[in-house]
Amino acid sequence: MSGRMEGKITVITGGTSGIGEVTAEVFVAEGAKVVLAGRSKDKGESIARRLGDNAVFRATDVMNEQEIKSLIDFTVDRFGRLDCMFNNAGGPSRGTLETVTKDDFDYSMHLLLGSVIFGMKYAAPVMKQQKSGCILNTSSIAAIRSNQGGYLYCAAKAAVTHITKIAGVELGPFGIRVNSISPGAVATPIFWAGSPKAKNLSSEEAAQKLDKLTQNLAHATALKQAGLPRDVAMAALYLASDEGSYMTCQDIVVDGGRTSLFHEPPRA
Repeated sequence: MSGRMEGKITVITGGTSGIGEVTAEVFVAEGAKVVLAGRSKDKGESIARRLGDNAVFRATDVMNEQEIKSLIDFTVDRFGRLDCMFNNAGGPSRGTLETVTKDDFDYSMHLLLGSVIFGMKYAAPVMKQQKSGCILNTSSIAAIRSNQGGYLYCAAKAAVTHITKIAGVELGPFGIRVNSISPGAVATPIFWAGSPKAKNLSSEEAAQKLDKLTQNLAHATALKQAGLPRDVAMAALYLASDEGSYMTCQDIVVDGGRTSLFHEPPRA
């Protein structure tokens, strides 16, 4: 690796699986010090041990504003600064257009949109004081195309893409860049994370599901191959590194050409 993130202090929410885990691996390999945030203490600590001295895990529920604040406070107390905040945590939404409840709405919006808003809320003052910083938000092609996710998932991700641009304009004068990444056709466990059986899957069963998903997603892209978490991690690396120093208020789509393919509307 070339040290593209040398010395940069980074927080990654949703850092215990999929895109977050692989991004942590890439950032550490490029010289960053990474605080992994997630709910699974055992898994998070295991990943941090594997990544070595430049990674640390902090148990965090991103649906709790105070825990997000504590995450940022912990990072600054430990490392003295915050160079990159990657608001990556997420999961499936609940409810459909005709069945959605207030609880579905509250859950989905807190997880997918609130976690991003509060992540930016507590990262921004630290970065303003430094007069520098990079905020990355994970959005989705569901923000710009139909049939790419649940009803509230699409709505929340569209909001993430838009508030990224608003925040980028507001924070730009302070030397803070704000961008989003919209993955599509990327094979990660998020596709079955909402299933009641997900927690009981063995490692072998999860691997089989991921392999089958990878094969299926390949048919839905212009490149005829599924995306992998590393594909998104490399986009994050560009945006977070000095190479992306003139990039702000942008949404980078990483989808193998999926959003450019013709697709039929849903059948009635």
